[in-house]
Amino acid sequence: MTFKLFAACAPGLEPFAEQELRGLGLADLRRVPGGVAFAGDLRDIYRANYLLRTVSRLLVRLGEFHAEEFWELEKRAARLEWERYLKPGQPVVVRATSHKSRLYHSDAVAERIAKAIGERLGQPVTHQTARDDEAEAATAPVVVVRLDHDTCLVSLDSSGELLHRRGYRLATAKAPLRETLAAGMLLAARWDGVAPLIDPFCGAGTLVIEAALRALDLPPGRGRRFAFMDWPAFDASLWDEVARRGPAPPPGRTLPLIIASDRDEGALEAARANARRAGVAEHIAFLWRAVSELEAPARPGWVVTNPPYGVRVGEAADRGGRGRPRAGASPLRHLYAAFGDVLRKQCPAWQVAFLCPDPGLAFATGLSFDKARSVRLINGGLMVTLWQAQVPALPPPG
Repeated sequence: MTFKLFAACAPGLEPFAEQELRGLGLADLRRVPGGVAFAGDLRDIYRANYLLRTVSRLLVRLGEFHAEEFWELEKRAARLEWERYLKPGQPVVVRATSHKSRLYHSDAVAERIAKAIGERLGQPVTHQTARDDEAEAATAPVVVVRLDHDTCLVSLDSSGELLHRRGYRLATAKAPLRETLAAGMLLAARWDGVAPLIDPFCGAGTLVIEAALRALDLPPGRGRRFAFMDWPAFDASLWDEVARRGPAPPPGRTLPLIIASDRDEGALEAARANARRAGVAEHIAFLWRAVSELEAPARPGWVVTNPPYGVRVGEAADRGGRGRPRAGASPLRHLYAAFGDVLRKQCPAWQVAFLCPDPGLAFATGLSFDKARSVRLINGGLMVTLWQAQVPALPPPG
């Protein structure tokens, strides 16, 4: 059976989600704001949840229909094949939104969808309405309903807990980075998985852990549960085959040198603890040092990092995503200037990519950025840019 699927991701990560899906051999992809639409079978649902690094959740499109009255909504929703995904009487969470539609009351829409599910399954369904943030934390199956100009699109979340929750980032530090964003930064930077990689502002270590997981070909979904495991139509033998097979590193691959450093000893300990939980601690060198003490191997590689920029992650959500560095940004400007200096001295001919919301701070590094490769992203509700450049090579001796 072929399903219509939607790989949802954070804004800015759509090209990299599409890149990953192509890497799984999937075709007929359609990139739209917020994710990538595609078609696949049950194996593809399992593989996408298990293997994709930049995707937040995988939605199964159950049906799309016109509805201007509640009886239409209820009647057409009851025709959907809910029995494939839900058990009779199973509670659900319904997240409904409405845009320029006659059925504008989202709670009433959610109530009718739950009633339709009960009619189809032959037993009333208790439901809970939820906003986006509440649906993220839901333990019951999540039904997503979107009304747009009287067209109703009904989807079911196949992932359960959001896919960025890999299970290793229990110890935190300032300015935490989501795992999906870290994986997207590595793809955007075009790190080849072989050359050295340094994160001189490693914080809780998310970026270097994601790099190590990728270099080792360890699936991001290993060791966790997914919502599809509770479907009546769950195929345990197919899942075992997908999880057992997974990707395999090419024979004779040399693992890259991955270095994580931070001036905050507490952050470095958090990074070590997270790496141990992820099973990659032995593949990362952890160094307690300031960025001014950065040292790099002679072989050129990548510096990919999330330096401080004076706005706490999460604060900007209350400002519409447009945070600005706090007053006292002069020390930050000095920090970025020092960052640029040490890159030119210690990392000639290296690639560098870092997040920053403020062009003034980014240009304080003195680097010449490749505008074509800059990527606008969201980090904790804050609009940021992934700035990319190549550090100039040292002039030949003599």
